[in-house]
Amino acid sequence: MQATAERTPRLERSYIKERLGLAGVEMIGSSAVFEQALELVETVAPNDSTVLLQGETGTGKELFARAIHDASARRQQRFITINCAAIPAALLESELFGYERGAFTGALTSRMGRFQAADRGTLFLDEIGDLPIELQPKLLRAIQEQEFDRLGSKQPTRVDVRIVAATNQSLEQLVAERKFRADLYYRLNVFPIKLPSLRERAKDIPSLVNHFLHAFAQRQGKSIDRVPEGVMAAIANYNWPGNIRELQNFLERSVLLSSGPELRAPIGELARQGLVPRSSHTTLAEAIRAHIVGALRETNWVVGGPNGAAAKLGLKRTTLIKKMWNLSISKEAAQLTTRTSTSYRDETSAEVTFAAVGH
Repeated sequence: MQATAERTPRLERSYIKERLGLAGVEMIGSSAVFEQALELVETVAPNDSTVLLQGETGTGKELFARAIHDASARRQQRFITINCAAIPAALLESELFGYERGAFTGALTSRMGRFQAADRGTLFLDEIGDLPIELQPKLLRAIQEQEFDRLGSKQPTRVDVRIVAATNQSLEQLVAERKFRADLYYRLNVFPIKLPSLRERAKDIPSLVNHFLHAFAQRQGKSIDRVPEGVMAAIANYNWPGNIRELQNFLERSVLLSSGPELRAPIGELARQGLVPRSSHTTLAEAIRAHIVGALRETNWVVGGPNGAAAKLGLKRTTLIKKMWNLSISKEAAQLTTRTSTSYRDETSAEVTFAAVGH
C-alpha cells in the first residue's frame, strides 16, 4: 500500500505537464488532442512497455519521451538519447553497441555504447525511420533479448533497457517499400502515441504565444505586454509546418524586432510561406494590412529611416512600400476606415488613390 501511495501522484496529468515544462512549453494547452496524448503518457509511463512516438517535426517527441522516463520507476536511472539520422551509418553500430579494444583500426580502448549506458534506464531512439536496414536485425535482437554483441567481442552483453522510439515518418510505408523490417516495426509499435501538430492544437496557440512572448521578452530585458489583434489573427491562421519549434523561433525573432510595449512581428513572412485558413472572420491579408497600418500610424506615416514603420516591422523600406501598394494602403484610406467603419473592400474603391508617404 505504501508503494502505491507514493507512486500515484507522479502519474497525475499535472505531473506529466510539469515534467514536460522542465524542457519546453508543450504542456501549455487544453485542446482535446493534446490532453489525449498526455493521457496515453500517463497510461504507459509506469510500465516497461516499448513506446513509439509519432508526429511531425517540432511536435516535442523528445520532451514526451523524457516525461515517460521521468514518470516511470526508472526515473532515478539514465535517460540516454541517440539520433539515428545524425550519425553516419558506418559509425552508428559502434555508437549503439560499443566496441572492444582492437576491434578496428583506431580502437585503442574499449568503449561503451548507448545501449549499455542506458542499462536499467531508458534509451530514446530518435528518428528511428532512418536506421540503416543492415543494422535493424541487431537492434531487433537487442530489444527482444536484452543482449547484444559489442564490436570485437565474443561474449554477449546483457542489459535491462526500456525503449522509447520516435519518428516523423510512416513506418508502415517504409515497411511496404522494404526500407524498414516488418518484425522490427511490430516490436517497436507496442504502444504508439500520436503527437498532435500545432494545426490540430489551434485552440492552444494564444496561450503558447503569450508564454513564449513573456519568456523571450524577459530574457532580452524588454517589456512587451501587448499582441495586436491583427498579429494574433495572422499567427492563429498560419499553417505552422514546423509546429511548436517554428512558432518559438518566430516569436523570438519578433521580440528582437520589437522596441516598444507592443509585439512587432514580421507576419509578412507567414504570407510568403502559405497557410491553412482556420477562421472566416479574418483573412491573413486583412491581418497583415491591420498590422502595417498600425505601425504606420505609430510613426505618423513615416515609412523609412531608423524610426520609420519599415524598421518597426523588420522590413526593408522598398519591401514595405511594395506591400502598401499591393494592399492599397494609404493614409487617406486608413482615415476613411476610421471615419466610416466600412469594410476594407468598400474603403479602397476607385476614388481612393495610393500614396506612399514619408519615404
